[in-house]
Amino acid sequence: MLRILLSILPAAFVPSAMAAQSSVGATSPTSLLLFVTVIAVTLGITWWAAKQTTSANDFYAAGGRISGFQNGLAITGDALSAGAFLGLTALVFNGGFDGLVYAIGYTTGLPIVVFLMASKLRKLGKYTFTDVVCSRLSGNSVRIFSACASLIIVAFYLIAQMVGAGQLVQLLFGIDYNYAIILVGVLMVVYVVFGGMMATTWVQIVKAVLMLGIGVVMCLLVMMQFGFSMRELLQKAVEVHPGKENILIPQALARDPVSGISLGIALMLGTAGLPHVLMRFFTVPDAKAARSSVLWATAFMNCFYAMIFIIGFGALALLRDHSGYLDANGALIGGGNTAALHLSHLLGGDVMFGAVSAIAFATILAVVAGLTLSGASAVSHDIYGALFKRHGSDAPDEIRIVKIATVVLGALAVLLGIAFRNQNVAYMISLAFSIACSSTFPVLILAIYWKKMTPFGAVLGGGVGLASSLLFTVLGPSVWVKVLGYAQPVFPIDPPALVTVPLAFTVCLIASLATQSSRVPTPVAGA
Repeated sequence: MLRILLSILPAAFVPSAMAAQSSVGATSPTSLLLFVTVIAVTLGITWWAAKQTTSANDFYAAGGRISGFQNGLAITGDALSAGAFLGLTALVFNGGFDGLVYAIGYTTGLPIVVFLMASKLRKLGKYTFTDVVCSRLSGNSVRIFSACASLIIVAFYLIAQMVGAGQLVQLLFGIDYNYAIILVGVLMVVYVVFGGMMATTWVQIVKAVLMLGIGVVMCLLVMMQFGFSMRELLQKAVEVHPGKENILIPQALARDPVSGISLGIALMLGTAGLPHVLMRFFTVPDAKAARSSVLWATAFMNCFYAMIFIIGFGALALLRDHSGYLDANGALIGGGNTAALHLSHLLGGDVMFGAVSAIAFATILAVVAGLTLSGASAVSHDIYGALFKRHGSDAPDEIRIVKIATVVLGALAVLLGIAFRNQNVAYMISLAFSIACSSTFPVLILAIYWKKMTPFGAVLGGGVGLASSLLFTVLGPSVWVKVLGYAQPVFPIDPPALVTVPLAFTVCLIASLATQSSRVPTPVAGA
């Protein structure tokens, strides 16, 4: 994959300790006050949402009462995660322009959702994207496969958010990384168990507004340091970075264009297969609102990723000249994902650091709550509903199962966050995108638009895409070489989307054509 990625060395549950303690506001009363305030506000939203949640429709889809503009902000909240803010800034800090490749990929996927899927999802689905697939294809096998694929994608995405949250809380309070992860896990379980989709949506909306606002402030403060001259900013970045002028050129794509194209495919098509994003289309009242929500989200996200260019190069230009933010080896104190946090302290002291930390933490909490709700819904609504409630769904019983699943997923997220603490969060999200575009996306798009799709074709094609994306990722450079220590990768393309996406589509097509006689059409009202 792109060689700008940070070293990947799983910690495997070893108790953590910071390489060095920073003076960056770890015990600042201002930072603590802002941090506690944000948590109190989000818990207040959860308390309010809990009173509004009286049915399964409320719990899974906020009762379909979210407007297009509000849902656009909520989708933006999903996208502006730890990977977007902390991870992308870290990638730019370390590799310059190459780090922005991810930002481009994140936003180009949303128009695909708008033109191909938004209206169809809203018309065909009920709570999850699995409902859409099963409205076209009958059989429990399809539902169970789709739910399992959702859980795997959610797990990879959760790792990224938990790692970012752990490093953030560790840096802010100076507490052990493992305890920081546990704190995040407890809070996200509270949001989902008590507030459901209503709480998750409004927490996303609030933190999206805060994130966009703090991004504007940081950009203005960075540009003030260079007389509002982009030329001077880039000149300073070139001066302090070992790569010099090369940081302004997309080098990684030139060195490995095949992996670059594969990354682009993963990021663009993966957006249309992310379960927690697709769930958002069931919270609006109609298809028109679904389309408008994605248009709003695209506009907000493009604005934010443009700001990441300034924030990332600002961190690169300013932090490398301040040894107080670096450890003895010249690396950022607190880990590679903390560049944006250190930059905020440099620009605005404890007040700015506390504000950015609190907003970043709210960002992560909102995203992990959405991910957890998506994963728990797959367990309760899709797997449990398919296996044990074949003659109808008892809403109270199903909500009880989703709450149990939430607690289990929360515990799993804590363990994964501890095990993978040294991962770059933007890279981990790219893995989730790669798996999504190779498994759920082919099944979903063919189920919607190809009438000859069969349940067997969906399960086999999606399963092959899922298995091959996982296998080739392990055999690729990022795991086989950087984690396992082998000299050469078995599979050279990283991420493997360039191979796994066509493979999944091909298997779906061939298997469906071979089993046409066994297909039982499922009538769909309004399709």
